[in-house]
Amino acid sequence: MAEEVYAEMVANVAQIVVAEGDAVEAGTTLVILESMKMEIPVLTETAGTVKALKVAEGDVIQEGDLIAVIS
Repeated sequence: MAEEVYAEMVANVAQIVVAEGDAVEAGTTLVILESMKMEIPVLTETAGTVKALKVAEGDVIQEGDLIAVIS
């Protein structure tokens, strides 16, 4: 089953830490968001492979936007 990772706030995508095809463990940082001069890591809750990244560095994302799919 795939895990979809969504944004929990409006933020800028400051850094993408993983690439599509990377194997990740639960708790791995996928991207780092920047909001109000704070950096917020977005973590995966399950182990798997990064199937798709739906954001790019510099993107402004809204609450509820899809960030990544882990399979």
